[in-house]
Amino acid sequence: MLDVVERHDAQRALRTRREVVFVGDIIDRGPHSREALQVLNEAQRRLPELVTLLGNHEEMLLRALAGDEVTIRGWMRVGGAETVESFGLSALAEGEDAVPFVAALQRAVPTEWVEWLQSWPLTARSGDYFICHAGVKPGVALARQARRDLLWARHEFLDDPRDHGAIIVHGHTISEEVEIRRNRIGIDTGAYRTGTLSAVCLEGTEVEVLTVHGDVTTS
Repeated sequence: MLDVVERHDAQRALRTRREVVFVGDIIDRGPHSREALQVLNEAQRRLPELVTLLGNHEEMLLRALAGDEVTIRGWMRVGGAETVESFGLSALAEGEDAVPFVAALQRAVPTEWVEWLQSWPLTARSGDYFICHAGVKPGVALARQARRDLLWARHEFLDDPRDHGAIIVHGHTISEEVEIRRNRIGIDTGAYRTGTLSAVCLEGTEVEVLTVHGDVTTS
């Protein structure tokens, strides 16, 4: 996708400054979470205009690293097992003591990556677009949105037709194709299970969809 974005940007040959925003959930469910973080980390070093927002799955990793046992056990069931395996660890088994697991995870994830993940913002704003991982709480001003809603919002947000004060660009909830609604744009096309990763190019009121397709390894 980074290659597609760069080629697309070169073809447009615009003089305006571009920004590239990832909406989080870089990790979990796929077998190459560590590698995905590494690619993104290296890309961010050479592309200062690249921003990665925190997703709820990165939030779970950070909580796991902090020793939150309840989060760890839930995380194992929603993709965390694959992530820790990509770092060379075994998933925490049901009933297993979590303390040695946390210590091993802290050793496996580079400290500089932990600090990098902790620095990821929750939101980005560009003109009439407000970008976040999951969505917003309808009826609450964008400047007053709670962390939980930005990371975990689902049906209350998705089903609400109101103007939120900006067009919300988000991921988190999978759809068969990019959803372009009057008040929101959902870009999560479930790459881990469909092999399709999607993005949108936003220029004024124009919305252009970009997609890449890859193989999916299923167990």
